[in-house]
Amino acid sequence: MAFPKVGNMAPAFTLLNQKGEKVSLKDFKGEKNVVLYFYPKAMTPGCTVQACGIRDTKKKFSSAKTVVLGVSPDAPERLVKFIDKEGLNFDLLSDPDHKIADKYGAWGPKKFMGKEYDGILRTTFIIGKDGKLKHVMDKVKTKTHHDDVLNWIKENL
Repeated sequence: MAFPKVGNMAPAFTLLNQKGEKVSLKDFKGEKNVVLYFYPKAMTPGCTVQACGIRDTKKKFSSAKTVVLGVSPDAPERLVKFIDKEGLNFDLLSDPDHKIADKYGAWGPKKFMGKEYDGILRTTFIIGKDGKLKHVMDKVKTKTHHDDVLNWIKENL
C-alpha cells in the first residue's frame, strides 16, 4: 500500500480515543498541526519508548501549535492501561480494523522472528493546519522519534 501524497489533503479519519470519545482530523483544521503516528502495540518496549519521548516533550509540541495522536489496533481499554502505566499526556486512538492505517499506507507485510504477517508499519505523518499532508516519516527510530518530528516541524512549518 502506498502512502498518501505529500501536498494533498490528508485522509480524513474519526477514531475512538482511550476514553471512548470520537477524535477526527477535522477537529484540528485551521488551529493545530497534527502528528499522526502509527505504532504496532501498546505496552511493548519500542512503542513505550516512543510514547514516553512524546510525553516528555509535550510542551515543545504545544509550543509548536501541534497535537500528537498515536494510532494502533489496540482497543480503548488497553489504551487506558498504557496511558495510566506510563503517565502519557496525549490521545491514543483505536483502529481495530486498521481501516485508517490502510488509508495511510501504514498497514502491510512485516517480518518478526522469521514469520511473515500483516501489521502496523511504524510510520509518522505530519499534517499542517490546512489539513494537507506535509511529511511522511517511514524510517522511525523509537528513541529519537519525538526530536526528529519536532526538528522537522521547526524547520518546515
